[in-house]
Amino acid sequence: MDLAQPVVKRTARAILLDGPELIVIKRVRPGSPPYWITPGGGVEPTDPSVVAALHREVFEELGARVTDVVPAFVDTVPHLPEPGENVPPGLKVQHFFVCRLVSMDPALRHGPEVTQPRGTYEIVRLPFTPDGLASVDVVPPSLNAYLSRNIAGIHALLAPDFVRA
Repeated sequence: MDLAQPVVKRTARAILLDGPELIVIKRVRPGSPPYWITPGGGVEPTDPSVVAALHREVFEELGARVTDVVPAFVDTVPHLPEPGENVPPGLKVQHFFVCRLVSMDPALRHGPEVTQPRGTYEIVRLPFTPDGLASVDVVPPSLNAYLSRNIAGIHALLAPDFVRA
C-alpha cells in the first residue's frame, strides 16, 4: 500500500455491544454471497467529528442510540471509488469504536440503506464469542481478525474504570 496516497474517504463504524451480544448488519446484494458488517458509514463534510458521524450513522442504520464510545481499531485500505462516487482513488481510513447500545428502534431507520437499498440490510445479534464470530463472515477481514483475537480486551474497553464520556 502506498502511504503517500491521499486519504479520500473516512468511515466511522461501531463495534456495538449489548450485553454479551455484538450487533451487526447482514448484507445481501443480488448475485453475491452474504456478509456481515458493523453499523456505520462515511464521515460527511457536515459531520463535526468522526464520533458525530458514528452517532448519525448508527441512528440511520439501526434507529439506535449508543454510549461509552471508545476508539478501538483503525484500518487503512486502498479505496477505489464506486460508480457515481465523487472522489479520486486513494486511501480509506476506517475508524472502529467500541460502544454500548442504549436503545434501538428499527422503525426509526432512515437513509439510503432504507430508502434506496441495494439488497437487504438485516440487523443481527451475534454472541460475542469465538464461535459467534466464526459463524458469519464479518468484513473487513482485518476487523474479523481483530475481534476474534480481542474479545476480552474489547469488553475491557467498556470497563467502568476506562470508559470515557
